[in-house]
Amino acid sequence: MGGLRELAAPSVVPGPSGVAIRTRLGQLTAADEEVLRRVGAHLGTLACRDLKARCRDGPGHDAKAWAVRKRELTPLSSARWAGAITKATHEQWALARRCALAHLQSLEAGIRTLRHRLALPLGQKGGKRAPGGYRSRREWHAKSRRLRVLEDRLARERAAWQAGTVHVVRGGKRLARMRHQLPAARLTEDQWRARWEAERWFLRADGESGKRYGNETIRISPDGEVSIRLPAPLSNLANAPHGRYVLTGRIGFAHRGPEWADRVAVNRAIAYRIHHDTARGRWYVTASWQKPASQPVPLAAALADGVIGVDTNADHLAAWRLDVHGNPTGNPRRFSYDLSGTAGHRDAQLRHALTRLLNWARSCNMRAIAVEDLDFTAEKTREKHGGRKRFRRLIAGLPTGRLRARLTSMADQTGITVVAVDPAYTSKWGAQHWQKPLTSSTRRTTRHDAASIAIGRRAQGYPLRRRTTPPRAHRSDVHGHRTVQAAPDAPGREGPRRLPGPRTRSVPPDAERTRATRTPTTVRDVRGEREWVQDPLLLTD
Repeated sequence: MGGLRELAAPSVVPGPSGVAIRTRLGQLTAADEEVLRRVGAHLGTLACRDLKARCRDGPGHDAKAWAVRKRELTPLSSARWAGAITKATHEQWALARRCALAHLQSLEAGIRTLRHRLALPLGQKGGKRAPGGYRSRREWHAKSRRLRVLEDRLARERAAWQAGTVHVVRGGKRLARMRHQLPAARLTEDQWRARWEAERWFLRADGESGKRYGNETIRISPDGEVSIRLPAPLSNLANAPHGRYVLTGRIGFAHRGPEWADRVAVNRAIAYRIHHDTARGRWYVTASWQKPASQPVPLAAALADGVIGVDTNADHLAAWRLDVHGNPTGNPRRFSYDLSGTAGHRDAQLRHALTRLLNWARSCNMRAIAVEDLDFTAEKTREKHGGRKRFRRLIAGLPTGRLRARLTSMADQTGITVVAVDPAYTSKWGAQHWQKPLTSSTRRTTRHDAASIAIGRRAQGYPLRRRTTPPRAHRSDVHGHRTVQAAPDAPGREGPRRLPGPRTRSVPPDAERTRATRTPTTVRDVRGEREWVQDPLLLTD
């Protein structure tokens, strides 16, 4: 056991700190859509200009420079629009900075792996912790060239990081590169242009407590009326007092609608974002607000009624219910999903699978779900698994971060606690100790089902093996039945495994009483006229 790494203790995943809900802006007239387009394009231009100024300031940016940028934007919009634009710009620059650091670390990890494998002899096998040498001289030569490419790329990225340069595109780098691959993306130039402009619009306003309905810029009343405070250059488009434009349609939030209405009624801060889906030709509004961090439930209280262990896979969730002693009860459950297609389709598939999982947990009166704390950042590198494309594609398709974030948010509304456990050896030890014993003629236990049991037992603090093996001298009924599947105070835990009686089935319990009445087993030798009697059986343990 000295080669195994130290396992982290299970922990309760904290609940979400914010809420975001979305609904459709329906019943809009052509004039409403034209106003939204003009306001979004005007504010988007200001946001692009402000992002350029923020990138030019670099890491030396401070609160004074932020105030200067806001003062320059205020005459062209308003004080609140300028505050929303500068805040969004600062968050976008900080995100790009963190992504640049993550890219640097990825390059450094790839270079270390390449140098390690190039230093090994050809054909040398690797271990579980480090890859081996390359298979041929040709592959070794190709990887040595790639090492030089990565070293040059690392030098450029490191110089850009030290200079404070970030690479960020309003509208998304992926959509910008799609302009050169329109036939492959199945888009015309006009379709791409409409999508590109819609992504670069800016229709976002932060909330402010104490103001009417929680937001002075984009205001939504309790009856669903939506009004927008127009920027100063577009004030001639207003159809309401104080430079506001009221949309024709009315909206309503189906999800968390009462919670949103309660905040609006007391004028608590709510942020709104209006965006356009060019593929469907629809407008949507997203409402978001912060919520106080809830006090996490103690781990012992969450596991008081047992736990449901969940093993995450590329196409399904394998779950099994465990009682308070770590014993699997009932049959395993599988919640399938398909993560191919668009991002919206993948998110819907994942949300549907988690909904079924939570409904099943509620029907079983369970208050805890155990999941693995997975992180494949170091495992997705091309240099570590260059020849194993299927494996790289498999681990890249696992919804690790999205699943836990989505599960935590959905479980918070149902009163179910999410417990994160160390993922080390769960699949291996689960298959070793649980897969075969739980397989029968009517139930086929998979490796993933066995891993879900290991995950649940680790969350409860039990070992993953089914039974603690006694010492060799004590492997009998003399010292009672020792197991780790029962609590220390469980009655009968150390009792014998069967009723007292003879230690062998060769002699029945009533042998002394029936021996005289039983017919002796004898064989008579007719030729020799002698009688042969069968010897008694040797009774041994």
